[in-house]
Amino acid sequence: MDNVSIAIRSIQHYLYCPHRWGLVEIGRVWAENYFVTKAQLMHERVHNPESSYISRGKKVFTDLWVYNDDLGLYGKTDCIEATPDKDGCTVDDSCEKYKLCIVEYKPTAPQNQNFNFDDSMQVFAQKLCTDYVFNCDCDTVIYYADIKKRVKLPLREKQEEYLIALEDILEKMRQYLKNGKIPEKPKRQKCSGCSFKDVCMPRIKTPISIRREIEELAEDRV
Repeated sequence: MDNVSIAIRSIQHYLYCPHRWGLVEIGRVWAENYFVTKAQLMHERVHNPESSYISRGKKVFTDLWVYNDDLGLYGKTDCIEATPDKDGCTVDDSCEKYKLCIVEYKPTAPQNQNFNFDDSMQVFAQKLCTDYVFNCDCDTVIYYADIKKRVKLPLREKQEEYLIALEDILEKMRQYLKNGKIPEKPKRQKCSGCSFKDVCMPRIKTPISIRREIEELAEDRV
């Protein structure tokens, strides 16, 4: 269990809310809402093997599996753009070399900051896996659909800082998985837009509401 593989996507789930992550990974619970559905539809358009194409001299690969054996990570990238570069790496059966750039798609840009830490950590995990598979040092950007803008991430410049944080996160995740214990809900966690709100914090029915339901059922039977 100490070396259990972790899916890249679950890292962001854990950072958003460890309790929510635990409900999914340990409790095997799933729930959706508008925000989840919107993100899934956008990613379905991106994660389509048939949508790999060439644009402005770049090869664009979607739905690409990557992994890192050293860290026990695996997952898919939204999109990898490959620009011809004599000092780059090979990505297919051809002998051509490319400079790679990971493009992560997000539906909504954060307010008052260029990017969310949770998003950047997810992309950092993708970078470590992509670099491992293709023996490269790829660039990383997030594309925010609502503002139609790319934001370059400083992952190469802050690699040591991000790596320490990621290793700590993975260790905590694996410990929870090993113990089979769902983490407690963090204090001050914002739950209003969470698809798990009704699962995590079900409404408690009052005696009055229960009595009304009984009366309505009785009326229906008459």
